[in-house]
Amino acid sequence: MELKQLRYFMKVAELEHVTDAALSLDISQSAVSRQIYNLEQELGVEIFYRRGRNVILTHAGKMFYEHMDRIRVLFHQAEREIREFQSPKTGTVHIGFPSSIATYIMPAVVSAFREEYPEVKFRLSQGSYYELINMVVKGHVNMALLAPLPEDERVEGETLFTEKVVALLPSSHPLASEEEIEINSLRNEEFVTFPEGYILRDLIMEACHKGGFAPDVSFEGEDIETIKGMVSAGLGVSFIPEVTLVDGMPRNAVKIPLKNPVVTRSIGIVKSKERPLLPTEETFYRFLIDFFSHRR
Repeated sequence: MELKQLRYFMKVAELEHVTDAALSLDISQSAVSRQIYNLEQELGVEIFYRRGRNVILTHAGKMFYEHMDRIRVLFHQAEREIREFQSPKTGTVHIGFPSSIATYIMPAVVSAFREEYPEVKFRLSQGSYYELINMVVKGHVNMALLAPLPEDERVEGETLFTEKVVALLPSSHPLASEEEIEINSLRNEEFVTFPEGYILRDLIMEACHKGGFAPDVSFEGEDIETIKGMVSAGLGVSFIPEVTLVDGMPRNAVKIPLKNPVVTRSIGIVKSKERPLLPTEETFYRFLIDFFSHRR
């Protein structure tokens, strides 16, 4: 079994098309097909089956892909680790974060870090809460900012800070001039939230539940800016982390503190329990903890 075969196999599996894989690899289709055939002969099982013009992994192929994906991550990590031990101040930080952290927190932290380590590069990945946990576990990123820290035995981390969650209302709303509002006063409102599976939706649902009602969800959006826009357009109300409004308060909307109960969320940094961070990333991880410890 050769590395070339494995590289071709991974590309075909991901694109589900031999011709597209060959174009991506800049080699002939026949060369890819031959290597896939040789790999199947060596393994003794079929790893692809045809579906129209596409090729799909068989059950055995899926099992093989999962193992090879882990090997690929370890191979790339070994390459990076060797390079970074030679020069840890010029490595790359692979970090994931949700959209609610993208606008203000990440730019501020990266900017401060690069003042001390100007040659360090960043590879930033966005995703939903549960997607990011899996990305850390599988090694697609080596750490992620999450809110809150997950109760997942595959990862570990530390809380960085806690922030308030506020109500976002259209400026024409009858309660828009209030200094603070009780959650229960919004029981008859239409809510704008994230779709199911997003942790911020769970936060809104739990806050409303504590206020004694189940919210009427009329509109859903997959990122903070969409939520802000729909509230600004008068389509409903929402609860969002206050930090997301620092540099992006929408027109025709107001933020108002909540009470009974006060709603907060904690922001933390997580990493895999199974893989040590590379030198550059370990430096950034410690920098994050120190950066926010002075701002609590």
